[in-house]
Amino acid sequence: MSVGLVLVSHSRALAQGLADVARQMAPSVSIVPAGGTDDGGIGTSFDLISAAIAQADQGDGAILLYDLGSGYLTASTAVEFLDPEQAERVVIVDAPLVQGAVSAAISSQVGGDLRAVVSGALEARRADGPGGVRSLDDLDG
Repeated sequence: MSVGLVLVSHSRALAQGLADVARQMAPSVSIVPAGGTDDGGIGTSFDLISAAIAQADQGDGAILLYDLGSGYLTASTAVEFLDPEQAERVVIVDAPLVQGAVSAAISSQVGGDLRAVVSGALEARRADGPGGVRSLDDLDG
């Protein structure tokens, strides 16, 4: 078993595409997209997120990453409805969605426990990309 990932997005296509990318790095990890509304529209769904948690948490826990604030609200409501034992091993992480998902997936793939997978996602908050503007000071330079 491994720590699973739930990718909460307002877009079904975005969540699915990110799951596909992350699975390239972590083929044995349960990475479950939970994007869009029940009818495929833009938004988030309590039911889709709840089902994704059930699928992703195979006993070692799961982390949820989200794209926007209202995605966090829907995800946190879904976690509130879990039984207390499962809720202890399901964590919502405030990390960049794409980099956080890939980093967390790799951490889980190599056998990391819940704490290590959360740490992997959080490390993405400090990751520097290959280039581009990183601060307003870069525009003045």
